[in-house]
Amino acid sequence: MLDSTPQKTVTIKLDGKDISVPEGATIWEAAQAQGTLIPHLCHKPEPGYRSDGNCRACMVEIEGERVLAASCIRPVQVGMVVNTASERAEKSRALVVELLAADQPDQPHDASSHFLDMAALNGVSESRFPARDACHVPLLDDSHVAMSVNLDACIHCNLCVRACREVQVNDVIGMAGRGLDAQIVFDMNDPMGQSTCVACGECVQACPTGALMPASVLDDAQHGDSKDFDREVQSVCPYCGVGCQLSFKIKDDEIKYVEGVNGPANENRLCVKGGSVLTMFITITA
Repeated sequence: MLDSTPQKTVTIKLDGKDISVPEGATIWEAAQAQGTLIPHLCHKPEPGYRSDGNCRACMVEIEGERVLAASCIRPVQVGMVVNTASERAEKSRALVVELLAADQPDQPHDASSHFLDMAALNGVSESRFPARDACHVPLLDDSHVAMSVNLDACIHCNLCVRACREVQVNDVIGMAGRGLDAQIVFDMNDPMGQSTCVACGECVQACPTGALMPASVLDDAQHGDSKDFDREVQSVCPYCGVGCQLSFKIKDDEIKYVEGVNGPANENRLCVKGGSVLTMFITITA
């Protein structure tokens, strides 16, 4: 039976405007509902993803509070006065992105990555800060036929960890090391292709920088563009009767790669058959 209990709302002032939002919503969600996109990197507004608040790229200013707040994890409160576009908040967000940009490769692995979109939203095109030493930059892992791992672009947002551990519940991806040696690992720091990865592709869909990419999108130099397709065709995965919805990215009348769609059966997720078998077939036969 459907619950007909009226949803409780909270009234706050957002950028000078009084708004009512559902109780328990975050500042980021309240702003999004009003058409305001607060820059974000470790937050993914998709089903199943827990907000983490570790990247600090979505900071906002709250009247009466000494420090800025991460909007993706801060719930709204009655009477809260939030400013998403104050000089202090904008400078803080831009500085975070600029620090992260210092360690990005000279040529991005994904020319249309979410990170580049957020950098542009913050007005960041280059970094004043030095890059980390080459000895701390992880090497290419191309051991998997369907996915390429270029951790030189990783910003440790942990989205791939949450995608693997909490969304798909495979628990293959984790963090290892400390300080400059901290990095994403598969199992006990195994190559991705030799790990217990089930090749669902959820981590690839979650990655905001291009550190994890479909192998079919990248050239031999590990550069590509996830938005470089002519059209998108939504369909249903042909492998079983669950009815997972997916999206074929078509380039020159050929399937370039596959992504999950937010359908009632899968909520963006795919298994190895829809997520990688189709992609592997494309890669092998291309």
